[in-house]
Amino acid sequence: MESQPQERPCGGEWRTQADKSLHRVHPFGPREKSRLSKPLNFSLNPAIRLQKHGGAVHRGARLLRASVLAVSLFAGCKQQEHHAPDVWAVVNGTEIKRDEVEKYYRTRINPEAQETSPEEVLSGKLNVVEQLINNEILLERAKKLNLEASDGEVEDKFTELKSGYTEEEFQRKLKDGGMSVDDLKKDLRRQLSIQKLLNREVAAKVTITDLDVSDFYNSNRNQFNVAEPQYRISQIVITPRKDPLVRNRKNDDATNEAEAERKAKMLEDKLNSGADFAQLAMDYSEDPNTAATGGDLGYIPESSLNAPQTEPMLKKVVLGLKPGQVSPPIVLRDSIRILKLVAREAAGQRGVNDPQVQQMIRDTLRNRKEQLLRNAYLAVARDEAHVTNYLAIQVIETAGKLPDAAKPSNPPAASAPAGTAPSQPPNTP
Repeated sequence: MESQPQERPCGGEWRTQADKSLHRVHPFGPREKSRLSKPLNFSLNPAIRLQKHGGAVHRGARLLRASVLAVSLFAGCKQQEHHAPDVWAVVNGTEIKRDEVEKYYRTRINPEAQETSPEEVLSGKLNVVEQLINNEILLERAKKLNLEASDGEVEDKFTELKSGYTEEEFQRKLKDGGMSVDDLKKDLRRQLSIQKLLNREVAAKVTITDLDVSDFYNSNRNQFNVAEPQYRISQIVITPRKDPLVRNRKNDDATNEAEAERKAKMLEDKLNSGADFAQLAMDYSEDPNTAATGGDLGYIPESSLNAPQTEPMLKKVVLGLKPGQVSPPIVLRDSIRILKLVAREAAGQRGVNDPQVQQMIRDTLRNRKEQLLRNAYLAVARDEAHVTNYLAIQVIETAGKLPDAAKPSNPPAASAPAGTAPSQPPNTP
């Protein structure tokens, strides 16, 4: 990423780009050479034709031609640096404009929270710009590898997100975020395409061997010595108040007691009909810490179920469940919870051949390796992309004094068009 707006030595730039081979990038082969790397055919003007009649003129013509070429190269690059004031970043020629940054920034702020400082606002918008830059780089790779999500895949995901909302709820969610259905579908296409890219270029390259599992177990044997009975629990949490931190897949959030009770009854009916607990948790749970993982709380020691860490009613419910069973909605002082006992473990040393130990070790090692490869993949992509973050440049040049850009983002006052849906912030791998 370029951090300074100065003009660059363009002649060296196009030579570097022409020579660089992109391994596993846009798409796994050399980038097409710049037109400037091809032979330059100048039509012979009268001054150059005089080369035939004198060495001095011949040398002068060569100097003239070199001067014209140098001027044209630098002039062309200078023209490419100019963009409209609302362009906050450019990635390989693709502009990221202010209105897109503002839209995603609005999804991250709580409109009811206290007013934030200009510095905090700018920092938040810079973070959004960085995520949009990364996503654009990865999306370009997905397109060049023919991994872009199809219209059908986008429509299926759109339908999945839209299900479970009434039209009124749908419109309210959209209006709160200032998003349109086109914004949402564009975001879905980007997310699905990037996920397909990372599945192929990162996840598919991760392998965990039996030796890896044994080595991890032998190095961490104490972790598998269970000192007391443990309970693996999953939960769905419903709160009777609006929570800006809610990040379930449907952005579903009960705002009062009546809504919370209706939501709990709806989820109980779905569970009784055979719906998957983890999927419902990802769609509806209002716990920002566990919704994304299907409500999984992991293994909880029996001593942690005692007061004051846990309300007595919850411990009573957990001890009364058998593995695989789901509780009815439990009404507490500040929330309604639905619990599932996934597994119960007695105290003692777990062996390396224990299926749960095997799975835990493999998941841990896979997550570590995927995160490492994902970070490296993005670093290579950034190095080989041509990126200019104009917002960052302005922040530096003005010492952070950008009163217009630092204004808190407010959604448009106009009502949202019919048939539109809420959107999630962009994903950063």
